[in-house]
Amino acid sequence: MVKQTYLHNEHVKLGAKMVDFAGWHMPVQYTSIIEEHKTVRENVGVFDVSHMGEVFVSGDDATAFLNKVVPQSIDKLPYEKAVYCQLTKPNGGLTDDLIIYKLGIESYLIICNASRVDEDVNWLSLNARDFDVKIDNQSHNYSLIAIQGPKAINLMQKMGYNIENQKSFTIKSVAIEGIKLLASRTGYTGEDGFELLIRNNDAEFLWNRILEKGQEFGIKPIGLGARDTLRLEAGLHLYGNDLNEDTTPIEAGLSWSVPKDKKEDYNGKDVIMSQIQYGTNKKLIGFEMLDRNIPRHEYEVYFNKEKVGEVTSGGVAPTSGKNIGMAYVKNIAEICPDSIIQVMIREKLHDAKVVKRPFVQKRNRV
Repeated sequence: MVKQTYLHNEHVKLGAKMVDFAGWHMPVQYTSIIEEHKTVRENVGVFDVSHMGEVFVSGDDATAFLNKVVPQSIDKLPYEKAVYCQLTKPNGGLTDDLIIYKLGIESYLIICNASRVDEDVNWLSLNARDFDVKIDNQSHNYSLIAIQGPKAINLMQKMGYNIENQKSFTIKSVAIEGIKLLASRTGYTGEDGFELLIRNNDAEFLWNRILEKGQEFGIKPIGLGARDTLRLEAGLHLYGNDLNEDTTPIEAGLSWSVPKDKKEDYNGKDVIMSQIQYGTNKKLIGFEMLDRNIPRHEYEVYFNKEKVGEVTSGGVAPTSGKNIGMAYVKNIAEICPDSIIQVMIREKLHDAKVVKRPFVQKRNRV
């Protein structure tokens, strides 16, 4: 059975094209993906991302437990701060990538990918046997609304939230329009923005107030289609495409997020530390097509007439008008920025240039 968010009826009223995604009936677009994409880059957009998972972790051993299951140093995470993490397996591969927020002493919130909530909770529970910790999956009780774009801050201020001092990757317990919620300055677009975690019964009221008060800032509701093009331009990974249980953070180009001096053991640490020291067999690259063809997931990639990998994510970049993609390829030194690779599209090889990610300048740091 396909699930619905508490905002499902609002999407239908707005004329959204609805699709099944990760077990949910979600809006893929309201007008056009290009228009919605540009709205977020230039003004402000609002997303229903209530399909994402919310898991609360607490107890005397909560910090020690989370240190065991992710490579990041959770013991160094300050109150009301967030950190991007990977939930690793013994082989260094990823059960999921997620964000962990510190809500209090031995109290944390984990935001999971929609398609991985059950797997994440199961893996966390299996690893919790020797810890005094409570793993509380509250995904069914909460809705998540994202406000993204350069005018997101203006909209939040108009709604009575003084966020002048809230930095990126922080979370605050606040009241907006009379509703108590958790507001984090995070997002999945490369733009400044906020994600508002609210009780389900408040979702419809707040959604409509956001659309009402955002009119002067050019707000539009944004579907999953533009969410994907926005994250691709920003070089952000999508689990199931760019990340999976057989891909390590180092292979995925996420070594910047993995502490090199963490003393505590965690799942896959030996593999990950070895890859940091000795390198990997594959790597994730970004590329731009040199013609008008569009690369898609699982298209083959060639270099010097040899198959070297596959496209993980690809599509049109509305900001530049170019066709872009990411791919895992053999870790060959010659495959580097400005080198030429080929993508097999409809049984013909098409040239592409390797480029650095992200594909657009990110503006999400405050």
